[in-house]
Amino acid sequence: MTQQSVPAQESVPAEDAPALDVEVRPTFHEQFALLAETRGDVDALIDATGTVTFAELDAHTNRLARLFQDRGVAQGDFVLMSTPVGSLMIQAAIAAWKVGAVPMPVSDRLVQSELDAIIEVGAPALAIDTTDRTMDVPRITHVQDAQGLSADPLPAVVSPQLKSPTSGGSTGRPKLIVSGAEGDPTAIALLGRVMGVPENDVCLITAALYHNASFSNALAALTLGNTTVLMERFDPETTLRMIEQHRAGWVYAVPAMMQRIWKLPDDVKFRYDLSSVTTFFHVAAPCPQWLKRAWIDWLGPEVIYELYGPTEGQAATALTGTEWLEHPGSVGTAKVGEVSIRDEAGAPLPAGETGVVWLRRGVDEPPSYFYLGSEAEAAEDQWETVGDIGWMDADGYLYLTDRRGDMLLVGGVNVYPAEVEAVSDMHPAVLASCCAGIPDADLGTVPALVVETATGEMPADLEEHLAEHLSKVKRPRHIVATSSPLRDAAGKIRKRDIKDEFLTT
Repeated sequence: MTQQSVPAQESVPAEDAPALDVEVRPTFHEQFALLAETRGDVDALIDATGTVTFAELDAHTNRLARLFQDRGVAQGDFVLMSTPVGSLMIQAAIAAWKVGAVPMPVSDRLVQSELDAIIEVGAPALAIDTTDRTMDVPRITHVQDAQGLSADPLPAVVSPQLKSPTSGGSTGRPKLIVSGAEGDPTAIALLGRVMGVPENDVCLITAALYHNASFSNALAALTLGNTTVLMERFDPETTLRMIEQHRAGWVYAVPAMMQRIWKLPDDVKFRYDLSSVTTFFHVAAPCPQWLKRAWIDWLGPEVIYELYGPTEGQAATALTGTEWLEHPGSVGTAKVGEVSIRDEAGAPLPAGETGVVWLRRGVDEPPSYFYLGSEAEAAEDQWETVGDIGWMDADGYLYLTDRRGDMLLVGGVNVYPAEVEAVSDMHPAVLASCCAGIPDADLGTVPALVVETATGEMPADLEEHLAEHLSKVKRPRHIVATSSPLRDAAGKIRKRDIKDEFLTT
């Protein structure tokens, strides 16, 4: 890793890509046929609907791929997948790859108007949808239609792109992030290795599969021969029980889930045997320092592994718990691509100064993705930003502060909602927090806070807790409590929606 040696830190290059020990064939058809041959009787998928072995997975996805072809799916087409059944989502993605199509995971909780907008942007050729919504797209609601079709191998073909997850971003306008220039198993296997996914082990996915990180991790785990356990919905104690039951070696979570688990009573939290876990992987949001330390103390620093990287895949940073203890609050050094911190004019900033996080695959490498329904914020030499704010230390470790669109200007002072939320989440009665700005006649904007508690009541000492840890300008001027979940099934807080519901008046 190149370290800081000049006042302005232009970029930090990635380390060499991790090597693969497991054999990975050039197409998904060939890779899953190999797994059926070498690990045929081993459980591949486990969820609430049952268990599927690797041999059954290969056969089922061959049949489903033929059903896709019968319904008109061709190489390069998008296949929309929207279902709460994790095993069906995964099998539909593999079947799409086997016919050279591009999986398009979509939340099954979208309302009709949101779904219509995404379909308009992506124009999928087929939908696997088990909800009661309507759509003007050829649709499969019951995959039993594929049972009479042949399970024989199909001709090998490669998808032009790996996946096309959806994103509403901070604007609420839907877009597709069509990512992964090489839609082959080597690409997703290497992606899995960057995320610490092992080979021939047991992996537990705790989040809904329409979210890019859980979707990618589940498919990477399967591609690398792992038994992949899918939770129907996240529950803190159930997560611990499933780790013990299945002897999971690799566990996927987001910080919100880590917080819910940590706030279980000690006699519940420490009841379960987690000794099988060699990697506890978290992603998707910054982890508060108090929470990160608690998990490192619990499972050990070499077990905790964190990654930061946008869905677009321009670059990614990662670090172990041991590294984090040496660089508290960091999200790591670049493992894929390059990272640069710049001011609003685009000039590189020196180590220690906060600015906009810019990313790229490499100076001579074009982006491996494209948007449908949006445009990238790009600069010269392939640099792009998704709007994150952060800084780098002299050793090239990245620290995230907030999203540029979320930052509040309170009487001329920059206030980062993520800092307010992290302090609020420290309170033992708070399950989740959302800080947003509301208008103020004197200061222009002031922070307001929505907290989720079990009772829906605001803890009596919450304001005292906030005052102890936050300067006056950062303290929320208005606090609303609710028992309604602030996070969706993927562990994300949709700030715009929460602000509209709780803070508009």
